[in-house]
Amino acid sequence: MISAASFGTSGAFIKPLLEAGWSPAAAVTARAFTAGLLLLPFVLVAVRGDGAVLWRARWRIAGMGLVAVAFTQLAYFAAISRVPVSTALLVEYLAPLLLVLWTWLITRRLPRPAVLLGSVLAVGGLVLVIGPGALQAVDPAGLALAFAAAIGCAVYFVVAARPADGLPPVALAGVGLLLGAVALGLAGVAGVVPMSATFGDVALLGARAPWWVPLGVVAIFGTAVAYASGIYGSSRLGSRLASFLGLLEVVFASVLAWVVVGERLTALQITGGLLILAGIAAIPAEPPAAPEPAPAPGALSALDA
Repeated sequence: MISAASFGTSGAFIKPLLEAGWSPAAAVTARAFTAGLLLLPFVLVAVRGDGAVLWRARWRIAGMGLVAVAFTQLAYFAAISRVPVSTALLVEYLAPLLLVLWTWLITRRLPRPAVLLGSVLAVGGLVLVIGPGALQAVDPAGLALAFAAAIGCAVYFVVAARPADGLPPVALAGVGLLLGAVALGLAGVAGVVPMSATFGDVALLGARAPWWVPLGVVAIFGTAVAYASGIYGSSRLGSRLASFLGLLEVVFASVLAWVVVGERLTALQITGGLLILAGIAAIPAEPPAAPEPAPAPGALSALDA
């Protein structure tokens, strides 16, 4: 819940930067890099100087940084350059359904009725919150990019829910964000995505504020707190339930946009929020994944041998 609410702050506070001339990729890179630096002291304390912990979890960190952060953001921003934002969001937030379908494929067992009911309610609510206008004929390439972002979003929940293997959630969040920011920065340098930023005052809450104020809010709450709490929550709830709880981000974002920028909630959006809550309530929790057993003291690995 904390993670979804924190992620929900992103739109309302990134919007002033975008209106001031920041490109979306530049704003995302700045928020990820700043959040990673903010978490770095906590990462160092959590790992206690044991670099082996990071090395053992290198593939998990790579998945978080390169796929969940960098790839997902690049795919999403490429999508919104071709399709409406509401359509891209609707497709990206189908990530929980992808996880349900993936489990169905690998287990070859039909999901429980409660899971199917929760999926229908949650997706129906999502359509109402984002807006029925998102369901329209659009560019197939844009839809494909939005679907790629949905896959990246699903990977985020899977990686976050995996056994920790000694890696603290804050370390996965901090190092993953720094890695993702570097990847996004390199994509900008290579010209894959446009990078532009301005450093004057921006419009915020009916007044003028330095550019670093909204960026700081997004970096602290919408990124650092959001990723760290989301990874910890996913490790306790499992990827499926955590992904459905993640749908609350659109509800929190809509409420915050109402408060911060005056975008009023409609009756359909309120109804959609209630449907999302009902869908989440119907989804049964998964038992936490058990960590892999540590090697016995003195035992040699194949590499050591």
